[in-house]
Amino acid sequence: MKIVFMGTPEFARESLQYLYDDKYDIAAVFTAIDKPRNRGMKPSPTPVKELAVKNNTPVYHPIDLTADKIKSLGCDLIVVVAFGEMLREDILLTPPLGCINIHGSMLPKYRGAAPIQHAILNGDTITGVTAQYMSKKMDEGDIIHIETTPIGDDETSEDLFSRLSRIGGELLIRTVFDIENGAAPRISQNHADATYAPKLTKDMAPIDFNASANEIKNKIRAFVPWPVATAPIGGRMVKVYSADIGEKAAGELPGKVIGGTDRGIEIACKDGTVIITRLQAPGGKILSAADYMRGNPLV
Repeated sequence: MKIVFMGTPEFARESLQYLYDDKYDIAAVFTAIDKPRNRGMKPSPTPVKELAVKNNTPVYHPIDLTADKIKSLGCDLIVVVAFGEMLREDILLTPPLGCINIHGSMLPKYRGAAPIQHAILNGDTITGVTAQYMSKKMDEGDIIHIETTPIGDDETSEDLFSRLSRIGGELLIRTVFDIENGAAPRISQNHADATYAPKLTKDMAPIDFNASANEIKNKIRAFVPWPVATAPIGGRMVKVYSADIGEKAAGELPGKVIGGTDRGIEIACKDGTVIITRLQAPGGKILSAADYMRGNPLV
């Protein structure tokens, strides 16, 4: 079987690695163009491009993506994982075995760009990865397989991305095998049950301390590694990387910094307190709350 792979971030790289490891014939890879990154702002390849180049696979970019190009590659199947681009209908109809997508949720829940973050943000305890046939509309195609997994109480989006990328890679191999052998099911989605997970934005970062302690903790977990939740402490807007739920009853004005404890920096919220355990001052390093309190004011 000859495959064209389309993807961009580390989540997609893991799936591509699984295909290489299982000796599938990757005819070409499509990925986002190199973008300036880090302090030097030197254009850097995507994780998927780095892996493709390492394996001597031809690399193309979205501007090259046409039905004629796909035909010229002679592929049997297109695999899409976190590509960031919608495929036109003429492209979807080109490969004889179709186009499949690996999506980081249990579809039809959390269609869209940020399913992993929204699962944590909403306090879900279970999530999963879906293998689906692609259709003209985003994440609405027939389901092939779903693999589920629990979400840990302290798991961040970064943690969950890493785990789901491996689950997704394993699911992709199972799915491609079934398609190749004519054994892949097609299960229609119940569109009435669909929910959506739009991209996160920086303006979503400030913590609303009028929310419950659970909601605040979930937001902090969901926003690691980006855009990272923020809170005003000691006259500065700091980034918050982890927190625990306090034991005090509600009573203080939400957002008030109550003080430092051996657990961290305690801040009042709607139904009690949140204890910040890891944070970063503007221009500084990520520190434990204990280290932060040694050299920074709390009020």
